[in-house]
Amino acid sequence: MTRRWLPAVLAVLALGFPARALADDGAKPPPRAPAPADPIGGKLVPPELIISHQSELRIDDRQRDAILKEIERAQAQFPRLQWQLQAATEQLSQLLDAPQVDEVKALAQASEVMKLETEIKKAHLALLIRIRNLLTDAQRAKLQELRRSAP
Repeated sequence: MTRRWLPAVLAVLALGFPARALADDGAKPPPRAPAPADPIGGKLVPPELIISHQSELRIDDRQRDAILKEIERAQAQFPRLQWQLQAATEQLSQLLDAPQVDEVKALAQASEVMKLETEIKKAHLALLIRIRNLLTDAQRAKLQELRRSAP
């Protein structure tokens, strides 16, 4: 079954046209495919999982102190970045409230919002990488096992 029409449908939806307009021809939309597994998230572990299973993982004092240090270091960055992101988002919102939106200004402000979002994601990823590097191979394997057995 060919799906040449799928890019056109996605383009229409991306432009914000109501889905109801597509349903007027009586055709049913194709079923959604299952979301692909996260190729990055599966390799990193949230600190909460380590903390909640620290005894099973046999986290030693050195590891615990290092993990806490990394969490505190990251948490020191987040409030400033979130404050800046909120201010930049408010400015973009105000630009979009105008009867005629100044496209150049709005896109420049959107770039600032996206830059800050990227900084936040990068800081979070750095935290997860640093924590992962503090774990032994056996601890990482145990965490993967815990993830698989979680409901």
